[in-house]
Amino acid sequence: MLCDSHRITPKGIVAYLRQALGKPLRFSSPLRYNVPMRVFLFVQVVWCVFFFSLFVFFDSPLCGESLRAFLLSTGAVPRLSWKLLRMYPHDPAAFTQGMFFADGVLYESTGLYGQSSLRVVELSTGEVLRSVALEEAYFAEGITAWRDTIIQLTWTSKVAFIYDRKTLKRLAVRPYPYDGWGITADGKHLIVSDGSATLRFLNPETFALEREVEVRIGERRVDRLNELEYAEGRIFANVWQEDVILVIDPPSGRVLAWMDFGDIHDPGKGGENVLNGIAYDGRTKTFLVTGKRWRWVYRVALEP
Repeated sequence: MLCDSHRITPKGIVAYLRQALGKPLRFSSPLRYNVPMRVFLFVQVVWCVFFFSLFVFFDSPLCGESLRAFLLSTGAVPRLSWKLLRMYPHDPAAFTQGMFFADGVLYESTGLYGQSSLRVVELSTGEVLRSVALEEAYFAEGITAWRDTIIQLTWTSKVAFIYDRKTLKRLAVRPYPYDGWGITADGKHLIVSDGSATLRFLNPETFALEREVEVRIGERRVDRLNELEYAEGRIFANVWQEDVILVIDPPSGRVLAWMDFGDIHDPGKGGENVLNGIAYDGRTKTFLVTGKRWRWVYRVALEP
């Protein structure tokens, strides 16, 4: 349900309506259908009123509580305790869409049209060691490592970019059948999100769908799944516009636990600058988390 979402924004509304209608949303030219201009303008006004009503309704208390509030009030699944170990500088202009930690460095994908990039970052200093800018037509989304390559999704362009992991040289542009949000890998599959409650498991070579699961807490569907990280046999997922990371069982989609990051008060946090970055450091068994345009990357460890 759309009402499961909280603080709806244009991206969320468009994503939901695309899923509901099964086709892109476009405004048409009056010349295409040979209709009077006043009729065309009337239709556009109706569209504007419709979208405005969505903002008013879904931003009201009638829409219900946020996912974080629901989890805190119901105790539906266990809340995992974590300890902050260290903070690292993060580029405050980086609109973080996804990241992973490997080879001793942080790989990060940043979004927005005209600003999207793939970069390699020295974690301790925040220095960008290497970077590749995307063409202005693309809005970059999640990234993951697959063997000796990096796969980077795009939001609505229906393509994915394949890079050499060492050099960041673009090796291929491949058709991708979904809206790109988050992506990770479990060693056999790519696991991807599209802003809904569905996680898809894809063949890494062909992007063919092998299976999918719906993420639920009891009977409640959890939509807006975004940045993903696979670690220790579990999927860790950001929920867009929420200060939470869910721990998901891959076979069933059941939420097993959650991490609460509501008490992180990063100077860059606020508005669209939400929690949206998870990377697992397998050597230390710790997580690196950050957000869009946040000033810091936080290293945290789960507590027993």
